[in-house]
Amino acid sequence: MVETATSKNGVPIRLTAERWSHVTEEHCELAGYRLEVLQCVTDPERVLAGGAGELLAVRQVESGKWLVVV
Repeated sequence: MVETATSKNGVPIRLTAERWSHVTEEHCELAGYRLEVLQCVTDPERVLAGGAGELLAVRQVESGKWLVVV
């Protein structure tokens, strides 16, 4: 299954099943957050500059728990 989200900058971001599997292998705490990750890309609460010039989409998913997507 491939899902696509459009970033705040208008860039389409594809999240394939293979990529999601790779993400959750490295970050098992994200296993139940696939839709939240896509929502964070589409509608972040904040967009911050990362240390290497990348943009970070940030969204609170639970009280005191933030999701940061590169």
